[in-house]
Amino acid sequence: MSTSTQGVSYPGRGALYSHPCSFQGAASAHPSLFLPARVINSGKSQHNEDQACCEVVFVQRRPSQRRNPATGEPEWGRKSLYFHYWGLFDGHAGSGAAIMASKLLHRHVCEQLRDLVDILQDPAPAPICLQSDARGPAEASRAPLAEEDAEPLNDALPRFHLEKAVSHESLVIGAIENAFKQMDDQIERERATRHVSGGCCALVAVYLLGKFYVANAGDSRAIIIRNGEIIPMSREFTPETERQRLQFLGFLRPELLGNEFTHLEFPRRIQHKELGKKMLYRDQSMNGWAYKKIEEDDLKFPLIYGEGKKARVMATIGVTRGLGDHDLKVYSSNIHIKPFLSCYPEVRVYDLTQYEHCPDDVLVLGTDGLWDVTNDKEVAEVVMDVLMGYEPNDPCRYTVVAQELVVRSRGVLKERGWRLANDKLGSGDDISVFVIPLGGPGNYT
Repeated sequence: MSTSTQGVSYPGRGALYSHPCSFQGAASAHPSLFLPARVINSGKSQHNEDQACCEVVFVQRRPSQRRNPATGEPEWGRKSLYFHYWGLFDGHAGSGAAIMASKLLHRHVCEQLRDLVDILQDPAPAPICLQSDARGPAEASRAPLAEEDAEPLNDALPRFHLEKAVSHESLVIGAIENAFKQMDDQIERERATRHVSGGCCALVAVYLLGKFYVANAGDSRAIIIRNGEIIPMSREFTPETERQRLQFLGFLRPELLGNEFTHLEFPRRIQHKELGKKMLYRDQSMNGWAYKKIEEDDLKFPLIYGEGKKARVMATIGVTRGLGDHDLKVYSSNIHIKPFLSCYPEVRVYDLTQYEHCPDDVLVLGTDGLWDVTNDKEVAEVVMDVLMGYEPNDPCRYTVVAQELVVRSRGVLKERGWRLANDKLGSGDDISVFVIPLGGPGNYT
């Protein structure tokens, strides 16, 4: 089956919020700065559950409480900002959640940023409490309290400085985290009317005010390749990497286990004849292993079972963060798995202004179909080898890199199935890749 190669696609110009957000093709703003390449291909079937999205999103601040004397309409702030956005959504048990998230998640990010438009562009510290009037954030944070709001001084109490400094960077991280939660809530509310099936892992990159914010919920992965150095920008969330979080929830709320599972982990399934013997185990508080006497409750199926890519939560799902999966249950039971799955991403930040970047420096986003058969070093080697064959100002070079990564991970069809160059099995999963350049000729701001 031939490789399907696509350029950047856009899900439409219609904005969810008519005033604050608008969307345009990524190539129309700073064309020399970001020309992402996308390749989606499984190579084995006609059906693909992966989805991708790329946008430049314009964010306008919320209207103030002041009204225009002439029209009586709320006044909009003059300040605005925009961000570049890339998203990969790896669907499972259907493509519905991935399709919905690819069309809407960036709009939720936009909505969350509306309160921050003025704050992020003001060097003053972020105000602890937003004011309802039209004062700027710096003015509001310095404004004296009304007499009735002021707390009386108490000389008996030590006068510690109790205000915690909150960076602009952490505000953006919080906005992205809340956007994921709002997206997951919307999928839950509308899954019946929109016929949304299954769930999806989500990997998102947001470029805003000189920084990349990479948010990952699932087992996709992002790396930066800078001057040949590999910088991880995400980590996978699986039953193994989140074992203690899952076990702690099972320990706190045993009713979620449905009297069929145990939150404890054992090296293998326990047989009934081993009751009373001592066996290795570990619980939510342990990194190492210890021995315990086997009791009747220990015969239940472990909450986390299996190793590596075969590890599962409740013998059902192999990822522990993502969007959707609100109707997912343990096979032949009424036990819901969603309480153990988190929709919140881990967000890592890369400050583009702290380094000088060359045209060969890139951010690579890929779903697990790529990383299952290709490690970080191999991806970096492909990136550098391909880019060396093209002129630095040739925008097609990044598309070719993405295509080459997919083709090598898919393998070629031989008598014994799809095989890589080293004769190992190729990826049997859908494969999606973004290759985003970080630098190039000229001054990037």
